Amino acid sequence: MAKNIVVLTGSPRAGGNSDQMAEAFLRGARSAGHLVTKISTAELNVAGCVGCGGCYGDESHPCCHGDDFNAVAPVIERADVVVFAAPLYWSTFPAQIKRVIDNFYCFYAAKRPVEGKKAVLLSCGEDTAYNMFDGIQRAYELILPVLGWSNAGMVLVPGVGEIGDVEKTDGLKRCEALGRSL
Repeated sequence: MAKNIVVLTGSPRAGGNSDQMAEAFLRGARSAGHLVTKISTAELNVAGCVGCGGCYGDESHPCCHGDDFNAVAPVIERADVVVFAAPLYWSTFPAQIKRVIDNFYCFYAAKRPVEGKKAVLLSCGEDTAYNMFDGIQRAYELILPVLGWSNAGMVLVPGVGEIGDVEKTDGLKRCEALGRSL
């Protein structure tokens, strides 16, 4: 059965390694017949949540601040699978995608029916030590139960810094396989 999948990319560097990982995942998902949407969070104007409590003051405004999150929220609500594809920045998500994630608070605060979704984490970083992913992996794992989502998989690729380094690993193959397997 075809799934509705949204991939949130978090890299400010278009065409970078995590962006290539997202594209590989999308190829796999499309080849399996899934419907896919890619949203580049670096291109959005999202201020980030300030905890004001104005969430869903009306149905067309998940965030009362009127930024680009209002267009993202309905896509997230319709999705069966939400993919976070981001490079590692100081052991966690970069600000571009974190601002969007912070606004997921509106789903929680307004008791929106978003539970039951699957989530995927795709990340890469320059260091070769695998424990460098501990921070982003733990943040991801803590987000899921709050929203009532479950983990459908992770691809974490160390040792990539320069654009194209991910092509020298098996990371793209693993991303494509994960996209195909959902």
